[in-house]
Amino acid sequence: MKALVTGATGFVGAAVVRRLLAAGMEVRVLIRPDSDLRNLGGLKVEQAHGDLRDRDSLRRALSGCRQLYHVAAHYALWAKTPSIFYEVNVTGTRVLLETARELGTERIVYTSTIGAIGLPADGGPGTEETPVSLAQMAGDYKRSKYLAEQEVLKLARTGLPVVIVNPSAPVGERDIKPTPTGQIIVDFMKGRMWAYLATGMNLIDVDDVAVGHLRAMERGRVGERYILGNRNLSLRDIFDILSGLTGVKAPRIKLPWQAILPLAHVNRWIADYLTHRPPRIPLEGVRMAKYKMHYDSRKALRELDLPQTPVETALEKAVRWFRDHGYA
Repeated sequence: MKALVTGATGFVGAAVVRRLLAAGMEVRVLIRPDSDLRNLGGLKVEQAHGDLRDRDSLRRALSGCRQLYHVAAHYALWAKTPSIFYEVNVTGTRVLLETARELGTERIVYTSTIGAIGLPADGGPGTEETPVSLAQMAGDYKRSKYLAEQEVLKLARTGLPVVIVNPSAPVGERDIKPTPTGQIIVDFMKGRMWAYLATGMNLIDVDDVAVGHLRAMERGRVGERYILGNRNLSLRDIFDILSGLTGVKAPRIKLPWQAILPLAHVNRWIADYLTHRPPRIPLEGVRMAKYKMHYDSRKALRELDLPQTPVETALEKAVRWFRDHGYA
């Protein structure tokens, strides 16, 4: 059986590819001509060149594939041209899934984001059923992923066999860009964290996220969402674990997110009008720090038997990989 994986060169996508190959699947990957292929090095995969904005290339890539893992997204907290978030994440997703329906793809897993899941007003952990609206989405990335998820749900209601997964913050090996969470780890390892924000997140081993994708394909209910997460931690808790792993002293100065907001606005202005490069302090990241991004993964544990590798182990793998590859 053959599966198409989009976003296969990225952190989560590459982990999904490796898990599929280990399960004996044939894998085709959708890549752009300029894709960074380091995460696919040495893997026996078939390459299909294309772009989510090119319907014909998607039709060629999907031909002969019984399964589709749509992991690709424009994932960033800033872009020189914000419209790219909507072209790739919203329109690209809709076109890809419509093409899959035309070609008779048997099962689809769509990778959304934990940011599309609501958070209760009382500060408790969010679940798949927590109400949320577009107005609550901070930044173009989260807004585009929320809108993309709405498109996927519409298609599911018309009979498309698609299951949605919402990974929290994955950590582990092969975070080559790195992701925003990975960048926090790298910055900590370099001693750049002199203070911490009073926020939190849910961490999970990236390999467990990959297993969650395969089990969503096998067992997930069509049209349902599954939070792929593990442990809720404060940012200070994460820094304490990293301190034990690296020997770098964890910061003890706690700042409210409002204290960093003016600096983030200045960084955004510099990025937009002067450097045209991602800001050092991303405005959307600071805005998200207003909330503790804590979530309840019991649905995925119950229905998908989602693995729960200890977060300390996942962080240790990330630290070792970043160190071995010269990031810190």
